Amino acid sequence: MKTVEMPKMGDTMEQGKILRWLKQEGDSIKKGDFLAEIETEKVNIEVEAFASGILRKILVPEGESADVGAGIALIGKADEPLPGHTNGAHNAPTVPAADPVASAGQALTATSSPLAIALQDPPSLAAVSATVTSAAERERIFISPVARRLAEEHQLDYTRVSGTGPNGRIIRMDVEAALAQRPTAITAPATQAAPSAQPDMPPGTSSEVGEVLEIPLTAMRRTIARRLAQSMQTAPHFYVSSVIDTVKLAALRQEINAYAAGAPEPVKISFNDLIVRAVAQALVRMPQMNVSFAEDRLLQKKRVHVGIAVALEEGLIVPVLRDADRRGVLDIARASRKLAEAARTGKLRPEDFSGGTFTISNLGMFDVDSFTAVINPPESAILAIGSITPTPAVVDGQVVVRDRMKVTLSSDHRAIDGATAARFLQLLKRMLEEPLGMLL
Repeated sequence: MKTVEMPKMGDTMEQGKILRWLKQEGDSIKKGDFLAEIETEKVNIEVEAFASGILRKILVPEGESADVGAGIALIGKADEPLPGHTNGAHNAPTVPAADPVASAGQALTATSSPLAIALQDPPSLAAVSATVTSAAERERIFISPVARRLAEEHQLDYTRVSGTGPNGRIIRMDVEAALAQRPTAITAPATQAAPSAQPDMPPGTSSEVGEVLEIPLTAMRRTIARRLAQSMQTAPHFYVSSVIDTVKLAALRQEINAYAAGAPEPVKISFNDLIVRAVAQALVRMPQMNVSFAEDRLLQKKRVHVGIAVALEEGLIVPVLRDADRRGVLDIARASRKLAEAARTGKLRPEDFSGGTFTISNLGMFDVDSFTAVINPPESAILAIGSITPTPAVVDGQVVVRDRMKVTLSSDHRAIDGATAARFLQLLKRMLEEPLGMLL
């Protein structure tokens, strides 16, 4: 019998939610078949079967979540008996139960003075059940970080919870089940009038409380909130801005689009495609901007992977254009369109939104003059692009109207100095105002 585990679809993923099962119990499964659609913190992913056989048991129903590594289904032969526990704990080793009275006696011996022990009656089973487990024993409990945090938030002694994850690990569902069975008097003290609680709402639904509409957070929105709050709290941001003349850039874009219209695979490039090309080339020339901060050292990346922020209805996601410095403008345009479409249709793969070294966020299409963006960790910089607007400018001593674009670079001061960021923006400005050079 083989266990299908919740896969890890990203460095920050801790659990996934089963949106729907594509196969049902009793179905014949071939290696590579899609078993289920899973909602991660960034995208929805279809999980493949890594073994052939019969889908004997679904351990996590649709709409429920499971920690990474927890069993979600069993695949085996048609006549193969199911394990005694089909809730993910079938691999857990059997540990003989300790004598509760003896354990309590040992606890008293270790924590009480001889006089106190002599004055106490022999411990009863009720006293044993109230014995607090020591910190050392708690450290030996196998529990996922999500489950531990949930238990601590609700003041639940997780050492008394039976784990159903791999090798008896306590997962979030175990804690939630224990909380559901806990008496109401524990969770709501009688001395305090409990407010009328709203029932838990599944993601995507909302409820009205007075004049307020409560909208539950999706997994993506929770991740955005956590990661960006972490970024602002841990990375000391500083900002440098520049105004770029886009007259020559617009002329070059027009020429390239006229040429690309007759290509075997026609594509229309955007200003953003040209900006991606310029940023990638600038990062090659200034590798000290292509870094991550790692406490006692800097990690300078040898490859240039540019993230392109895409706004979705449910939140923001950053598909990554790998090796952007090695791509031509037409290739960048085609790859960017494919990534953006995959993001909007939920077809991104884990490798499509991880591993970025620098991010570009463009709000110019929304008529935004300028803005500052939050760094996408573990990167150290992000470029915010505003709209191109006709602006009075002095050219050869005359005031004329020129199309200009304001950009703002957010940098992590732990990894990048102000002068370095300024030189990078200066280089980028020169490349975009004289754009022919970046194509050579």
